[in-house]
Amino acid sequence: MADRVLFVCHANLCRSPMAEFLARRLLADRPVLVSSAGTDAMDGMAMHPYAAQIATEEGGDPAAFASRTLRAEHLTEATLVLTATRRQRSVCTALAPGALHRTFTLRQFGRLAAAAEPPTESADDPLRAAIAAAAHARGRLQPAAPNADDLRDPIGGTAADFRRCAEEIERSLRPLAALIGATG
Repeated sequence: MADRVLFVCHANLCRSPMAEFLARRLLADRPVLVSSAGTDAMDGMAMHPYAAQIATEEGGDPAAFASRTLRAEHLTEATLVLTATRRQRSVCTALAPGALHRTFTLRQFGRLAAAAEPPTESADDPLRAAIAAAAHARGRLQPAAPNADDLRDPIGGTAADFRRCAEEIERSLRPLAALIGATG
């Protein structure tokens, strides 16, 4: 069975869908299912047009996307939960306390994955090994400023604001992809 990465933001219209499409490209060679949801989403909404443009550029089909409200089963089924903000991380862990040790903000996990030392032997489950390596790195890093973990919401902004957000998402995802590659 494939591992699952779940991205969570507020409305599941901008940040988490962009992260979903970017991660699909970056993890295309891995048996990882990628999805997204929103803590305050309305089911069935289309992606924001600027986010849809980015998804299209990433080779995805935003027409097939529909927002969904975060539910406890999404969290319990996920191997890794990456949120846009600390507030959303708190909502996730309150909804599914068992997901605490595999729920991070996207930017936090990117820093941890970048600092992690990959296992010396190939792992049977590269995503779980990457999560363990990143969690172990937590003890070696100085705490970041609280706002360093939050991914700014581009809603209400320009296409350039969405592009900057997508670039920040990709910068945070690259260390995860590299760590999974190094563990598998």
